[in-house]
Amino acid sequence: MVSDVRGGALDRYAVISADCHGGGAIDDYRPYLPSALHDEFDCWRAAFENLYDDLQGADAPRNWDSDRRLAELDADGVVGEVIFPNTIPPFFPQASLVHQPPGATAGDLALRWEGLRAHNRWLADFCSAAPGRRAGIAQVLLHDVDLAVAEIRWAAGAGLTGGVLLPGTPEGSGLPPLYAPDYEPMWAACEDLALPMNHHTGSGSPDYGDYPEAKAMFLVEATWYAHRTLWQLIYAGVMDRHPALQFVFTEQGTSWIPEMLMTLDYYKARMSGQAGADGSQEHIFGAELMGRLSLEPSEYWARQCHVGSSFIRREEVQMRHAVGVERIMWGSDFPHREGCWPYSHEHLRLAFAGVDPVEIAAMIGGNAARVYGFDLDALAPVVAQIGPTIEEVARPLPASDIPGDALRCPAFALAALMS
Repeated sequence: MVSDVRGGALDRYAVISADCHGGGAIDDYRPYLPSALHDEFDCWRAAFENLYDDLQGADAPRNWDSDRRLAELDADGVVGEVIFPNTIPPFFPQASLVHQPPGATAGDLALRWEGLRAHNRWLADFCSAAPGRRAGIAQVLLHDVDLAVAEIRWAAGAGLTGGVLLPGTPEGSGLPPLYAPDYEPMWAACEDLALPMNHHTGSGSPDYGDYPEAKAMFLVEATWYAHRTLWQLIYAGVMDRHPALQFVFTEQGTSWIPEMLMTLDYYKARMSGQAGADGSQEHIFGAELMGRLSLEPSEYWARQCHVGSSFIRREEVQMRHAVGVERIMWGSDFPHREGCWPYSHEHLRLAFAGVDPVEIAAMIGGNAARVYGFDLDALAPVVAQIGPTIEEVARPLPASDIPGDALRCPAFALAALMS
């Protein structure tokens, strides 16, 4: 028996996936649109072409079938989930999470807004179908900050405790960069409402063009385009002006964080004229800007930032103290094929065996409960039925015991490769 993050005793872990995906089937969104748009939706629906094989066929209902989803997550030992979008909202050409430029035009922005609003309202109902077990993340567009703020306030009232999905602003989108002052009302609203701001890999990448190499470039570079949001927000003073606002960086790796924080601290020192940098080019570039920051970049991370560590590798777990044990939130990436489900029990053994159980409890559930408002006491009866035991997770997983079809997940594949 060990003490969990609530101070009580337990022999099973409360596992919360900080990275799951879901959404309605295309036709499920129609009732959530204004009736005046139903004919417009029907025309769009008739011409719609699904580009994603995981959003069709017998397994697509994992995204929207509440009972099936609960059964599959129960079998995987997951008591709670944070739900990022996955399916395609009305009037979007492709999935909104990774939609690439060219961006929306003036003619279809209003329709896309209604499509996202329909998704958000569907998601609120979907979360209410499993009380206490789902934290839905609301989507917004950045083209109209006033509309974004209004939707954020609606999301808070509707119980979408997952907070807000912060889109990227790639070149070609026509949007101001995230470090521009245009978004100040949005930061203020999220801080005021205590909603976390989530940034997921995918939406910040540029249009790579219609080349055979395009998807390879996206795979290699997508995480970097997601990472840059961190230093844009820090150096723009967003975290300094809004000290209670929490940011989550999801499915973009974990090992990059310590080195990047060192780099950001270094540049702040140089731009501040410290350690002999007075009068240097860096000082000339950044003295005024750095003078507005009251903390080091690494201190903002420790105060306001979290990482959604999807299918975390054992090597990344070993870096947990450099990242911050209280900052790491495990995720299964359900139902994406690269996720560790339905082998999350095996993945927890692979990544966390030998780690202090108190730290494990924080990283695989307690931290997410704190950030997203899950009530661990209320979930305790479910944990008692489905949670992996402390004894189980403490047993290392030999590479020879990795299930063959688990190798689609990078964490399993790397462990097998290095064995």
